[in-house]
Order: sequence, then structure tokens, then C-alpha cells
Amino acid sequence: MRIISGKYKGHRFPVRKNFPSRPTTDFAKENIFNVIQNYFDLNECRVLDLFSGTGSIGFEFASRGAAVDLVENDFRSMDFIKKNIAALKITSINAIRGDVFRLLHRMNTSYDIVFADPPYLLKNIDELPELIFQNKLLNREGWFILEHSDKHSFAGQKHFRELRKYGSVHFSIFTIE
Repeated sequence: MRIISGKYKGHRFPVRKNFPSRPTTDFAKENIFNVIQNYFDLNECRVLDLFSGTGSIGFEFASRGAAVDLVENDFRSMDFIKKNIAALKITSINAIRGDVFRLLHRMNTSYDIVFADPPYLLKNIDELPELIFQNKLLNREGWFILEHSDKHSFAGQKHFRELRKYGSVHFSIFTIE
């Protein structure tokens, strides 16, 4: 895993083979960030990264200047994330260990971007867009970006804006309007 752009560009994190999550591919990450940067000045963004896994997406946002709240439930993944935050001396990432579905109901902050990369086989993945909007987690011009496999389609859901496909990785983008 590596950081593609920004302050920490080129930094690599060694991820062991039996790591409990699947990092977003560099190809997909680079492409979705190209789209994001056409709409947002990341230096002024507040980002919520859900199901963080390796922290790859959160680190990419922080490297490009965003303030990031990163949520991961797995203790091994969180340990990996915290070690990398310390190694890079990143102060713009707040790492939160906890269950995403429980935390969404208790959060009282709104974000410019909410990014979720849940396990592709997560049974209640379809609930995530509604939970984001129900709990008012997005600022008025904000985006919710949901990474998923081709087995899911969110095109008919309220707030759906567009689908971006990069290889086998799909990103559904949702907005308030």
C-alpha cells in the first residue's frame, strides 16, 4: 500500500498477507481522487472514512490536506493505522475504534466527504446511504462515496448521483441534492 499524492506521496506501508481487510487498489484510488479533487479543495475538507481497514483512503485524504476522522472496528487494523499515524507524525487524522453502524447514530459532526469502504460481503451495505443522510453527516455540498463490488447497484436510491467504475472497484456517489 502506498500514498499516491500530497505531502506523504510515495510513502509505503508494508501490509502483511493475512491482513484482515482489502485495501483499495492504487488504480481505483488514483482515479477516484482525480474526480474528488475536481470538486473539492481538500485543504479545506473535513472527511469521515468508514470501515478504514488499512487506513489507505484516510491517509490519502490527509496527505492532500484534509482533516480526517477514521473509523475501524478491527483491533489489528486499528493498531496498524495508529502505528502509521505515529510513524508519519500525522496530526490531521483522528482514529476511532468502533462499530460503524453504532457510531453513525451518535455522531454530531457533519463532513464535506464521507467515504465508506465496507467489506464487499457486508449484509447491510444497502443501509449505509440512508444512515448517512438520516444522521445528517454531510454538509450541504458534501458527497458520500461508497466503494462496493459489481454485485450491488445503488442507482435507484435517493440521493444517488453517479457511479464510477475502475476495474472491479465501483464507487457510488451520493449528494444531498
